[in-house]
Amino acid sequence: MRAMNEPVQSDFLTAPISRKMLWAGYIMSALPVVMLLFSGAMKLMKAAPVLEGFARFGYPGNVAFGIGMVEIVCVILYVIPRTSVLGAILLTGYLGGATATHVRIGDPFYAPVLLGVLIWGGLVLRDARLRALLPLRR
Repeated sequence: MRAMNEPVQSDFLTAPISRKMLWAGYIMSALPVVMLLFSGAMKLMKAAPVLEGFARFGYPGNVAFGIGMVEIVCVILYVIPRTSVLGAILLTGYLGGATATHVRIGDPFYAPVLLGVLIWGGLVLRDARLRALLPLRR
């Protein structure tokens, strides 16, 4: 019998992760990382298409740099294994704002939603702690 203050170890946390699952998680995570880094870099450079898009969405062009910085910092946090969950949470908020912006002007909003699904799906596949939290069972 275990003592009251002894931590409970889940078999999920101690079981080795399969290489297929790990690589699937990396591949699934790579697409949103590349897309968001590119998007953030374009905002930092204040490229003409970015400023045109901001005007169409009703945002002033001078906020592009700040939004780009937030986007890149969130992606960096997501890529670092120790801060990946924090990065995913922050990116979820960021993409929620992007979704709301698209909905507000009547544009299709599937891209930010799909990126959010890929972010969390990739993280769940490569992080045993998250899989232990989810109620998915075989």
